[in-house]
Amino acid sequence: QVQLVESGGGLVQPGGSLRLSCTDRENRFVAKAMGWYRQAPGKQRDTVATIISNGTPNYADSVKGRFTISRNKAGNTVYLQMNELKPEDTGVYYCKKVTAWGDSWGQGTQVTVSA
Repeated sequence: QVQLVESGGGLVQPGGSLRLSCTDRENRFVAKAMGWYRQAPGKQRDTVATIISNGTPNYADSVKGRFTISRNKAGNTVYLQMNELKPEDTGVYYCKKVTAWGDSWGQGTQVTVSA
């Protein structure tokens, strides 16, 4: 079983930055992909950014040019650098790890962008 631990959320003013981290501490299963997903109040969970095993990133149109997804060399930690944050970026951010044995989700971290 994969357990993902997320950190880095918080309250930030519009235009500010935050960096989210997600770590699979045991790293027993190789990741086919990892990603970040956002769920705003009353809305569905949407894809924000993903990174596949060869390192290729993919972004939602709404965050292109502002967010950057990356990972460490061990492949067990994924980061989301969020710049130029907007109020519409507010939500609970979840990390997901995809392996050959299935998908695992983190517990979520709250990001609030407000003046």
